[in-house]
Amino acid sequence: MNRREFLKGTAWMGAAAFAAGCQLNRFGFGEGGQMQNYCYRKLMGKKIRVGFVGIGGRGTGAVHRVAQIPGCEVVALCDKDPARVEVNLAWLREQKYSKIDSIKTYVGDEAYKDLCDFGECDVIYCATPWALHQPVGLRALCGGKVALIEVTSALTVDQCWELVEASEKFQIPCMQLENCVYGEIELLELHLARLGMFGEINHAEGAYIHDLRGIIPSSCKYNGEAKWRYQENMVHKGDRYPTHGLVPLCQTMGINRGDRLDYLVSLDSGAYNTNYEKFKKEFLGDDDPRKNDPPAEMGDMTTTLIKTAKGKSIMVQHDVSSPRPYNRLAFISGTKGAMGDYPFRCAFEEKCFDSKAHEWFDEKAANEIRAKYMHPLWKNVSDVAQKIGGHGGMDFIMDLRWAWCLQNGEPLDMDVYDLAATSCLCELTETSVRSGSKLQSIPDFTRGNWRNVQPWGVVNVDLEKMGFDKGAVEKDNAALNV
Repeated sequence: MNRREFLKGTAWMGAAAFAAGCQLNRFGFGEGGQMQNYCYRKLMGKKIRVGFVGIGGRGTGAVHRVAQIPGCEVVALCDKDPARVEVNLAWLREQKYSKIDSIKTYVGDEAYKDLCDFGECDVIYCATPWALHQPVGLRALCGGKVALIEVTSALTVDQCWELVEASEKFQIPCMQLENCVYGEIELLELHLARLGMFGEINHAEGAYIHDLRGIIPSSCKYNGEAKWRYQENMVHKGDRYPTHGLVPLCQTMGINRGDRLDYLVSLDSGAYNTNYEKFKKEFLGDDDPRKNDPPAEMGDMTTTLIKTAKGKSIMVQHDVSSPRPYNRLAFISGTKGAMGDYPFRCAFEEKCFDSKAHEWFDEKAANEIRAKYMHPLWKNVSDVAQKIGGHGGMDFIMDLRWAWCLQNGEPLDMDVYDLAATSCLCELTETSVRSGSKLQSIPDFTRGNWRNVQPWGVVNVDLEKMGFDKGAVEKDNAALNV
């Protein structure tokens, strides 16, 4: 069944949409309109009722953060494991959450379907394992609910198209929850790009280099992330987690907003670390079912090169098994200067060939740039974000922004086309690697509308208008590193 037959003929979609107040005969298939810069005004000035699907590590952190955002209300908790539901309810009780008695709970492998179809909420926040991201998001859209989906939000090109077409058809936003867009350096690069300090950006580099050997083959708990992430590496090649490095670059470079990703090629190294043979021997007991697993399909390092429609280049890397420090690269290069992270460094020239950009600025000069051009959003809320937590605060800033946008009828920072253009790399990079690095075309999910949309601007929030009391915020150690 192709994606169009799926959206036309799936029986539950009609029931869910009807339950959500949608009239399916109002549009022909595929109609409804573009979702770029779409202002969803149904929640303006209202309490945003949020239901959470998947409340393990990432989901629990999200509950902690959203519960502290004025104008947002936790109304539903859903997980296949009842213990996780109870843990989150216990935390809310400890916080004396005012709406604790009205929170609905959904437990079971397919309990999310009831929440998405009939649950009384406005937003579904999905933090399940990867394989469930797209099914939950699609079900939420067809149930009349805004879909906020953790990364990576879809694993195939067809899954991406299904989200695009459902979002368009029902005129409901679908956002990929890419927290790295809201990191300090990524926001700084965006700010500098909008000020023209890079000149014309011609190349960028991003990565997810994160030694996860201690998580994936863990013998202490063959459940949760240790289980499903291990299995992902056993059977797949390519880049299964492209968005942390790629999406911030796309936002800065105006991808889907004046340019688009056109095609890619990918290659991988051998699986020297990814096969985990040493870990299996040292850490796994004889009764562990993974003891006799074959070597992993995933190579240690996958490198992807992308060309944009306007001729710019992007490199994206993925390595979760090598003993090397964490790195997202976050590198931007243009006709007037360059900047990167891990470590933070920059170089700019004031006029052509003035030699100032022939080497990196010294630490003092670089930090002066960092302080002088700090993104207004980071300057405004980072002190609160770093208390409430989530990867140094960028998780909270992400949640604060989607809440602000929905409360004020503004377009979400990342739309369903951004989700699709980056998540589709899961399939396309694997296809390229397995075919000897053959070129793979990246679909234009905007269907040409990328030419008509302005790049993402320098955004902010008004904490006072939101009713946010900075003085009342306490450090949440439980969520800081989730």
